[in-house]
Amino acid sequence: MYFVANWKMFGNLKSINTLDKVIKFSKSKEIKKGRLIYCPPYTLITSFFKKFKNCLIDIGAQNCHESNDYGSYTGFINSRMLKSIGANYVILGHSENRKKGETDKLINQKIKSAIKAKLKVIFCIGETLREKKRGKTKPILSKQIRLGLDKINKKSNIMIAYEPVWSIGTGNIPKPKELEQTVEFIKKKFRGKLPKILYGGSVNPQNISNLKNINNLDGFLIGGASQNSKKFIDIVKKTFN
Repeated sequence: MYFVANWKMFGNLKSINTLDKVIKFSKSKEIKKGRLIYCPPYTLITSFFKKFKNCLIDIGAQNCHESNDYGSYTGFINSRMLKSIGANYVILGHSENRKKGETDKLINQKIKSAIKAKLKVIFCIGETLREKKRGKTKPILSKQIRLGLDKINKKSNIMIAYEPVWSIGTGNIPKPKELEQTVEFIKKKFRGKLPKILYGGSVNPQNISNLKNINNLDGFLIGGASQNSKKFIDIVKKTFN
């Protein structure tokens, strides 16, 4: 099971001290077969990498530029740069970035760039509340998968994170049967070796007991709750208990 901590725009150097509990937990038997991945802001990736050097916690980034080459892109960071400072994963296609104007075509370019740089991709897909109410969930997910992964033959380094936009930050999560059907639908979009499927959207210690029982789920993309070490650890513990 994968537990991806997306810190979003949160944290400073003092925040690193709060990770001691997670590091200790990562070395315990309680974690079982769980895999912890932290995706902090760019400013903290190197510090996190150093902090986690002697444990099994991995590092990722929250986005990247689509170009593999260096160039005149003020304020941006590409996959090669992320890899060079210790990142092994990158979140791409997050709904918060889609809302800011990222298109499926641009996300596709970013995924190709990340794979070329040997980063593992956490590819986010999801529908809005309006699309859900109109019964458009499956067509929207199909389109995002088809265009986002266009002309990408090797998908072994790609995980799919289903994050319904209407669930992020609202406290609302899909009903178990509904989520199970959506996960199954996503799996059927792939042939051969199926990708890991994560769920993201208001994951917290209170609802993880319901979410952990969803068939075919391989882990969780955790936002706000991951910024608190105790809550993050509780989510992992409750997943296995």
